[in-house]
Amino acid sequence: MFAVIKTGGKQYTVAAEKKITVMSLPGEAGAEVVFNEVLALFDGATNHIGAPHVAGASVVGTIVEQTRGPKVIAFKKRRRKNSKRKRGHKQDLTIVRITGIQAGA
Repeated sequence: MFAVIKTGGKQYTVAAEKKITVMSLPGEAGAEVVFNEVLALFDGATNHIGAPHVAGASVVGTIVEQTRGPKVIAFKKRRRKNSKRKRGHKQDLTIVRITGIQAGA
């Protein structure tokens, strides 16, 4: 069984015991999170496609780690103007292990 969920403005394909890296979620390591925005649910012979969400379905996961992504450098230079700007950015991320998928009624 696997599902397609939406969180942080992105869509993820998830299955039991799979680790996903999503945008920052509140909570400490070991805390449980529930994703209620299930867009599709696939269980072997049966497929449930939501319009826009599958009614009653949810995905449960456990936060493994709060981390940060790789450093991205934004460098701008204007030629012949003696003008340049260098900025760095690291995105806050959360690693979640999916523990279960509950199908709707």
